[in-house]
Amino acid sequence: MTLHPQVADELLAAGLDPGDAERAVRCALDEDFRYGPDVTSAATAGPGATAVAAVVARQPGVLAGLPVALAVLDAAGVPPGAAEPLRRDGDRIGRGTEVLRIAAPLREMLGAERTLLNFLTHLSGVATATRAWVDAVAGTGCAVRDTRKTTPGLRQLEKYAVRCGGGVNHRMGLGDAALVKDNHVAAAGGITAAIRAVRAAAPDLPLEVECDDLGQVRDALAAGAGLILLDNMGVADLRAAVAIARRYPAARLEASGGLRLDTARPVAETGVDFIAVGALTHSSPALDLGLDVLTSGVHAR
Repeated sequence: MTLHPQVADELLAAGLDPGDAERAVRCALDEDFRYGPDVTSAATAGPGATAVAAVVARQPGVLAGLPVALAVLDAAGVPPGAAEPLRRDGDRIGRGTEVLRIAAPLREMLGAERTLLNFLTHLSGVATATRAWVDAVAGTGCAVRDTRKTTPGLRQLEKYAVRCGGGVNHRMGLGDAALVKDNHVAAAGGITAAIRAVRAAAPDLPLEVECDDLGQVRDALAAGAGLILLDNMGVADLRAAVAIARRYPAARLEASGGLRLDTARPVAETGVDFIAVGALTHSSPALDLGLDVLTSGVHAR
């Protein structure tokens, strides 16, 4: 069974792969139903009972994950069109904001409730954290990027949430860009050797090189690296790296490691093009949203 075309179209419109989203959704639902049916909902909601429910924000933040919530409902047997988004992903929402209205069979809705909220609260939390970083560096010309420090199985969705928060994505996997890190440098015998090896193996692939000091920055730029990751450098060294890179107009610089929200702006003001924040996907707290059944819409047994 595949997602309804209407739901798949919503995912595509958001820039999400429907197949990838469906796998994540069905895996999450399987965790709840692997031991049997939803006993509680079957016992308390009669056959054919329907209800109207609202997904409501309990705290302010940035919304992300509505197309995924629709996919959860679809996979749980809620008819397409039964859910109406009242906001858009990327919207800033306040406490008490209703983001989704659902009119559907009650048993199926309750069976999908926790999975729906797990996705929506987590992705909205990522978007909310990202927006805080984006706001912190606004006007500097520096963009906020994520990393591959993502929850296994949820990378596409979490990186989507980063975009909803105004951030930009780093590479999605190991094959769409090359990133030479310290262990690769050790394996190749030096930064220059590592860059040459990667260029020989994949001449057209975007290449980034991690540098721990200014000497490595000079070597990487001289060897033709187009993107330099400045690892755990202080503000003074970041400024110096930016000055060195001016000789290479096409080069871009990314600050990474040890970054904090309260010091993000001084880092961005050094002139780096990106700041990479792994915490966006591995440490963002969930945004509190809840599903409230509007009892006036419940039809009893």
